[in-house]
Amino acid sequence: MLKIAVLVSGGGTNLQAIIDGIKNGDITNTEITAVISNNANAYALTRAKDNGIKAMCISPKDYSSRDIFNQALLDEVNKLDVDLIVLAGYLVRIPEAMVHQYSHRIINIHPSLIPSFCGVGFYGLKVHEAALEKGVKVTGATVHYVDEGMDTGEIIFQKAVDVLPDDTPETLQRRVMEQAEWKLLPAAINMIANRQNI
Repeated sequence: MLKIAVLVSGGGTNLQAIIDGIKNGDITNTEITAVISNNANAYALTRAKDNGIKAMCISPKDYSSRDIFNQALLDEVNKLDVDLIVLAGYLVRIPEAMVHQYSHRIINIHPSLIPSFCGVGFYGLKVHEAALEKGVKVTGATVHYVDEGMDTGEIIFQKAVDVLPDDTPETLQRRVMEQAEWKLLPAAINMIANRQNI
């Protein structure tokens, strides 16, 4: 059984896709041990509680320095004894110590076809705004392992999504979620759970 911790910052739509995937059998041999957010008001924490999953807030704002926060986050994750850490819209940089300790055991979903529109500053609607400004005809999403860089780890899955002429950042974001993110992340977790190649 693959035990996972899901780290989120906002609404938790990708978390919901994982929860639904486990319930409907698209993801097997997997259980969510805990959901951790840096934002006490994140709706993702409500989603976790509503599904009987341990929900925790560990926020940098509650610590006197980033180093102390980083250690607290790592300590809490270590206590959970999980096999895989899933970043599902988590807007905090993962501590380097955690990246090293959990090498090839942290995955992230990013709303573009890496290496396009990724790295520092590219998150949420900003990714889709940049794609529209550039005039690309195709965008998508990427699931990748997390390394020391920002969106630079080994790619697991990518899925392309068409950009339509009348798209706004909001409509494009929704299509990328529905057609790519909510499919790719559960598929990646299922693959890892059943191949145990982490």
